[in-house]
Amino acid sequence: MATRQGIDSSIVTALGEDLTYPFLAVKGFFDSGNVRVWSGNEDATIEGETYIGAGSLIQVSDIKETAELSSNGVSVTISGMDATVLNLALTENYQNRKLIILVGFLDGGTNEIKGVMNMFTGRMISMNISDSTTTSTIVINAENRLIDMRRPCKLRYTSESQKFISSTDTSFNRVMQMIDKEIVWGRKSVKEEGALSHDEDPFSMNESGF
Repeated sequence: MATRQGIDSSIVTALGEDLTYPFLAVKGFFDSGNVRVWSGNEDATIEGETYIGAGSLIQVSDIKETAELSSNGVSVTISGMDATVLNLALTENYQNRKLIILVGFLDGGTNEIKGVMNMFTGRMISMNISDSTTTSTIVINAENRLIDMRRPCKLRYTSESQKFISSTDTSFNRVMQMIDKEIVWGRKSVKEEGALSHDEDPFSMNESGF
């Protein structure tokens, strides 16, 4: 899969054609399983995974980018989905779960995928559900992953924090012992009998020149 920073040849070729057949695909990560939908009418295999065809029932708001390193959110609207997707929205913990939006191109209007690229990667922050007797609409609001840069890190340079990252890592085991450790650096040492102190030059000449 290509990214906007490194577009592969299949995307470049599709962009240069007179007629293009773009599509959108959305992948939401939930604890009990991932939800994958795309803007086609039938199911399609994208990067080895099956995406449910939602047709025009899937809509994505504008994805904005600025010259500054800033976080811009996005909204995904999914209408007319089956009870499985609705049940995930009602029962699953979705906040801070990953959401990926892909854009790709079809080969000649078929369901054959020419190539895809990542347009957005972020975290779901809210989900609004509108349910009626005929259909249900889910609006997912997500923030760009750059939002993580605004959150303070609660990890510390301690063995406990390091084991939270890697339970077998022992590199911080002796950090606490070093807090009150006195390290002698650049001080004069005690001159022992028959030995030279640190500030005494063994090659210096005495008063007689020898």
